[in-house]
Amino acid sequence: MMVILFIVCTFANVVLSTIKSVMTIKGGKVNAAIWNALAFGLYSYIVILTATAPVSTLMKVVITAACNLVGVFGVKLVEEKMRKDRLWKIEMTVQNEQVEKLHELLTTASIPNHYITAGKHTVFSCFCETKEQTELVLNMGKICNAKTFASETTLTP
Repeated sequence: MMVILFIVCTFANVVLSTIKSVMTIKGGKVNAAIWNALAFGLYSYIVILTATAPVSTLMKVVITAACNLVGVFGVKLVEEKMRKDRLWKIEMTVQNEQVEKLHELLTTASIPNHYITAGKHTVFSCFCETKEQTELVLNMGKICNAKTFASETTLTP
């Protein structure tokens, strides 16, 4: 019974701690404070359980590692699914000899873009709505030996 309690509490602690980390970085002050309080409150109980549970140290390590693998992966998966739409802007600088090739690749893939020539280089600005488009554009940049910079904008109604 104590082993099951240890597993459940360790898993809950991992989930709360992961949410706490995400909220501390991406959330507001109140959300960050609440999630920190919950995570550290449960953590104090985990410390007591770790010291008193009639489970070997090796088993505690294995349980903690397994809970971390599953818990963090699960929270990050849910976070990814809940993420708002984002528009990625990718800027790529290429030698002027690569302009036609890169423009053709982008046009063929229906990636919205525009470019401006500055001396021996041309700077492309591309706009991607999905992660897949972003990866595609970055690969096109590699083909044309581009220097790249990507930034994201969260789209809110």
